[in-house]
Amino acid sequence: MIANSAGFESDPTMTLTDRYAEALAFTCEAHRGHVRKGTAIPYVSHLLAVSGLVLEHGGDEDQAIAGLLHDCVEDVGVHLREPIRERFGAGVLAIVDGLTDAVTQPKPPWRERKETYIEHLRTAPLPVLRVCAADKLHNLRCIRADYRVHGPALWQRFNAGPADTCWYYSAVTDTLAAAGAPDGLVNELRDVLAACAAAGVFED
Repeated sequence: MIANSAGFESDPTMTLTDRYAEALAFTCEAHRGHVRKGTAIPYVSHLLAVSGLVLEHGGDEDQAIAGLLHDCVEDVGVHLREPIRERFGAGVLAIVDGLTDAVTQPKPPWRERKETYIEHLRTAPLPVLRVCAADKLHNLRCIRADYRVHGPALWQRFNAGPADTCWYYSAVTDTLAAAGAPDGLVNELRDVLAACAAAGVFED
C-alpha cells in the first residue's frame, strides 16, 4: 500500500478492468433521466463521486463498482438484483444489498427505516462500510455546499428536516467508526459534520 496524492492509502497494483466500464454504462442506463433532488444535476454525478471516494480510500474494483450501483436496487427496482449478480458477480450484489435500506413500496417511515439501517451497519463487513462512508460523505458535502447557496430553503427538497438529518449523519458516522470503516472517510465525515454545525446548516 502507498499513499496517493490525497494522502490516503491505495493498492498500486489494482487496476480497473472492462467490468468497471460496463458497470458505468449499466449505471447510466439505470439512472437515465434521474437528477439530484432539487437540481438539474444528473444523478450519476453522485454515483461517480462515491465510486471515486471508494477508490481513493483503498477500495477494490468490486467495491468501486458497488459505489456506482449502490442505489440501483433501492431507487430503480429490485428487478435489477439478478442482472447485477449475473454481470458483476455475487460479491458486488452483496455490497449493493448491504447498502439498500428498503426495497418495499411504499417504503417504511423515514425514522424507522434509518434506525434499522444504522443497526445493520453495526455488523456490516468492511466493503459495505467503505462504500457507505463514501456515500454519506458525498451527500453531506453536497448538503453543505447547497446550504451556502440556498440557505434553509434547501430542506424543502428532503423528507427529513435539519434536526433529523443531523441525527442521522451523526449516528451513521459514529456507527461506521465503531464498526471499523476506514479512518480517512470517518475523519472527513466528522470534519464536514462539524463544519455544517458551525455554519448553522442543521438549525431549524
